[in-house]
Amino acid sequence: MHIRTSFPYETAHEDVRIPLPDGTLLYARVWRPLTPEPVPAILEYLPYRLTDWTAPRDWQRHPWYAGHGYASVRVDVRGHGNSEGMPGDEYSATELADGVEVVNWLAAQPWCDGRVGMFGISWGGFNSLQIAALAPEPLKAVVTVCSTDDRYDNDVHYMGGSVLAVDMHAWAATMLAFVSRPPDPHYAGPEWRDLWLKRLEGVDPFIHTWLDHQTRDAYWRHGSVCEDYGAIGAAVLAVGGWHDPYRDTVLRLVEHLPEDRVRGLIGPWSHQYPDRGLPPGPAIGFLQETLRWWDQHLKGADTGVMREPLLRAYVSDSHPPATVYDTLPGRWVGEPAWPSPNVTTVSYGLQGAPVPVRSPQHTGVDAGRFFPFGNDADLPPDQREEDARSVCFEFAVGEETWVLGRPRVRLRVSSEVARGQVVARLCDVAPDGSSTLVTRGVLNLSARLGRDRSVPWEPGAAEEVSFELNGIGHAFPPGHRIRLAVSSAYWPWIWPQPESRAGFTLDPAGSFLELPVRAREAASGMDSEISFEEPEQSPPLGVNFPATLDEPRPERLVVRDVAKGEWRLEVDPRYGGTRVYPDGLEFTEDALETYTIQEADPLSAHARSDWSIRLHRPELAWDTTVRTRSEISCDGTDFLTSNEVICTDGDEVVFHRTWEKRIPRTAG
Repeated sequence: MHIRTSFPYETAHEDVRIPLPDGTLLYARVWRPLTPEPVPAILEYLPYRLTDWTAPRDWQRHPWYAGHGYASVRVDVRGHGNSEGMPGDEYSATELADGVEVVNWLAAQPWCDGRVGMFGISWGGFNSLQIAALAPEPLKAVVTVCSTDDRYDNDVHYMGGSVLAVDMHAWAATMLAFVSRPPDPHYAGPEWRDLWLKRLEGVDPFIHTWLDHQTRDAYWRHGSVCEDYGAIGAAVLAVGGWHDPYRDTVLRLVEHLPEDRVRGLIGPWSHQYPDRGLPPGPAIGFLQETLRWWDQHLKGADTGVMREPLLRAYVSDSHPPATVYDTLPGRWVGEPAWPSPNVTTVSYGLQGAPVPVRSPQHTGVDAGRFFPFGNDADLPPDQREEDARSVCFEFAVGEETWVLGRPRVRLRVSSEVARGQVVARLCDVAPDGSSTLVTRGVLNLSARLGRDRSVPWEPGAAEEVSFELNGIGHAFPPGHRIRLAVSSAYWPWIWPQPESRAGFTLDPAGSFLELPVRAREAASGMDSEISFEEPEQSPPLGVNFPATLDEPRPERLVVRDVAKGEWRLEVDPRYGGTRVYPDGLEFTEDALETYTIQEADPLSAHARSDWSIRLHRPELAWDTTVRTRSEISCDGTDFLTSNEVICTDGDEVVFHRTWEKRIPRTAG
């Protein structure tokens, strides 16, 4: 990593409040180049508290952009951080309308030349796309990283029509803890407590809404830009990582947006900006790459970025299973179109007699983290135990085979029960028997006719079902085997159906694995031309992480109670710990997620998250805490959710509320 200290422009920053039409003020931080000439503005707009949570990351990039001649702006959405107003649901109509107002406000400032870009990762990448679909006139370009175009089937809520137990629960719990945090009196002033208490009175756990909509209805279509790609007028640079759950969005955007205003980039990365150097690498000079995008579309310079391949993607070499990789070996390839003329579908027929698929309910404990962030235990370990709990089909690799895109399975299935799910994993099996997870996919059988409906299976009937696995770039070497592992359970990623213990029967006759095989020598000759500069950032903020005598707990711990047949997975998401900021803020947060299930009982599934957050300013005698507990369990007909929030100001409990709710299992 190169830390850059000399830039074309000297810079300064200031905190401002952006007025909205209803009088609400959004808190913003603006880094600007010191020049009398107006410059384009680029906006990062999200709820994750610019004065603490994202401050270290913000300082890596916003001053860097300012030093290259842009007004770089970071804004907290309403109801979060030090912004006024009440918090709402993810990507609500109000949030997006506010974003349009912010874009227009930036364009009207005397230091802005009227042209605006938006960028962000995850939430900030989501609303960059969604605001681009609302087409405010000043918004000319977007860089969207690790984001989605489909809020139902490619977010943290559902996968293949099935409830994503691990992140439906964990992210709802995280946001409950997030939205309950107080404004900071150092920035919000003496009104901080009134703002906090008003905000707390409006809190409602997101999980209620998300579980109320178990099929792809109007709620999920809102904000899903896949509903109308043509509404996006801005130029879009779509970026993802093969170890991020949102990477398929990049493939869809380069397929559906006009070629003259979209480019895609997919590396081996996790859910991180590609310049940060977090596993797996290699990291790239991402800020320099985005600067080319901004200069092209906001300043009118010909940077050559639109002469790059439509899609630049990383094809990883085969690698032994591990939960973390500093760097994955491989190569960059360039595709002139998507679907690519360099990619051909190769079909592998399954062999054998009909076989029952009845996986134990703890199948999936070695799935790894849904959102890998570059931590030591994020990625899936050796899959041999998971494979043993599945029905497997294998295909010998005679010559090196590159896979690029989304594999598909077509399976002939019969079931004696009305509801269930099919999980397919693609693994790379080495001669020593080790099994590396390459990619996977899920289908809720009641969603087989479309994600917008729930159609129970006719017991005893046989049907062909088809679904895609997540996209991947991977090279299978000769002498290895391609393994397709099929299971009827995948906890805690997928919430089990009430009757899922019964499983289903798979008939290999008429069942296929279809791989998108990429030519090793592309006719276009684009592969050899792809290169990136080394990662570069502006100087860090200077946050201190005090030493602690506490023994760190494991990131992922699997506990088996043999007598009870119960499995427990404990996850420390490693979001922060304790840190001290240069402005004097002492910030501590701790989270623990626990997932339990009995191997023979799908109704025993239980998820719990506990959060504790302390925000302390000794110089102001300000000491606040937030504690939350979130749980989900189930019976045959309902999900049972329980949430609790306790907030204190010093020794005073200023807010304590518990929510208990039963939500019918209409599809999940």
